[in-house]
Amino acid sequence: MTLPLSAAQAILFDLDGTLLDTAPDFVRVVNMQRAQHNLPPLTDDKIRAVVSNGARALIELSFGIAEGHPEFASHLQELLDLYLQNIAIETRLFPGMAALLDHLEQRNIPWGIVTNKPRRYTDPLLSQLGLDFRAAVTVCPDDVVNRKPHPEPLFKACATLGLAPEVCVYVGDHERDIESGQSAGMATVAASYGYIETPAKVHAWNADYIIDQADELIHLLKN
Repeated sequence: MTLPLSAAQAILFDLDGTLLDTAPDFVRVVNMQRAQHNLPPLTDDKIRAVVSNGARALIELSFGIAEGHPEFASHLQELLDLYLQNIAIETRLFPGMAALLDHLEQRNIPWGIVTNKPRRYTDPLLSQLGLDFRAAVTVCPDDVVNRKPHPEPLFKACATLGLAPEVCVYVGDHERDIESGQSAGMATVAASYGYIETPAKVHAWNADYIIDQADELIHLLKN
């Protein structure tokens, strides 16, 4: 039986494409890198669609090469170095997210982050945006053996909060987020406003709930 969101005792968020709109800074660094290699810029939409798949996917998109290519590793490191230098220039909470976080904090419902983004990038990003001290828990791939879609990161977050997964909710913008939440026995919310390559497929993920804007979750939490 799906947990009514009004009974939720904690809300966990994916980071890129769910809690934070990090795409503008990825657009910036991808096109900075392309300029360094005398390549024309890519459109914002093309880059945004693959941000949730990580830096490796951005290299595949930008240079048309796969992992194992002789230049893949050097291009990847170059992109990551550029990103670390430009990590929170235009990154912001998604529309409605500030109101949602305020609502959770006012109701003393802890919220946290479970992400596949390494801690090397997650910590400075959250710090620069003043979110590090507000999140009750942050789980990165550095903290676990298995990353999403495995449920281990969500189990770790729940254990840190001292809560059973069954009373927690996971919100994400990728099919692996929903799979991870379902495997952990949590209620799941698909963020259709995120970085989704094929928006029409969101319903096929079979999330318990779908939201088109972050603050829609406030109404669900009240019902």
